[in-house]
Amino acid sequence: MTQYGPTHIIPLAVFAAGLVAVVLLGRRHASYDGPTRFSRAWAVLVPLTTVPFQLVDLAFNFELGVTLPLHLCDLAWIAATWALWTHRPLPVALTFFWGLTLTVQGIVTPSLNEDLPHPRYFAFWALHLLIVLAAVYLVVGLRLVPRWRDYRSAVAVTLAWAAGTYLFNLVADTNYGYLMRKPGRSLLDLLGPWPWYVVEEIAIVLAVWALMTLGARRWLRRTG
Repeated sequence: MTQYGPTHIIPLAVFAAGLVAVVLLGRRHASYDGPTRFSRAWAVLVPLTTVPFQLVDLAFNFELGVTLPLHLCDLAWIAATWALWTHRPLPVALTFFWGLTLTVQGIVTPSLNEDLPHPRYFAFWALHLLIVLAAVYLVVGLRLVPRWRDYRSAVAVTLAWAAGTYLFNLVADTNYGYLMRKPGRSLLDLLGPWPWYVVEEIAIVLAVWALMTLGARRWLRRTG
């Protein structure tokens, strides 16, 4: 898929419209006590639109370095499903942090070799759009703003994923999480060479997440 070509512009337009819709819906649902039917229906929709494509990929298009669900986005949809179903702080925080920093990079600068009508094209966009929109719905719409303890928990979970994925990459000669080399044309191009770009990325992400937490907590106090 060509970045900012027609098959990239279309999901970007869907994403922009979706942002407005989920904020408005979230504001309407914010007065409800606990997850709404809409939130839980969305929680069911996420795996329904991602798991079948992943199973097709595993069965018919398996590639060791591409197909396994080891990218952070593959965990982010699980966090989003959990968050939408329960509204518990940890999955909401994971969806917020992963969705609005790491997953959103895949929307703005996608690293996708397949185009329409390949199943990976649909799987990629369903996965990324639903995760990021869920983060906006939960935090901006419903005002389920992460606390500092949730920030610390999210950092711990993310570092554990990075360590485990790096070890797998080392053994299997893969590049999940782009921990071994940069993808083509991404924000990582602004950073140094391997392994320094990984260290820089971790430091930047943790700092951005801290600023997101600080900003979201202040926003909640002002609007609360």
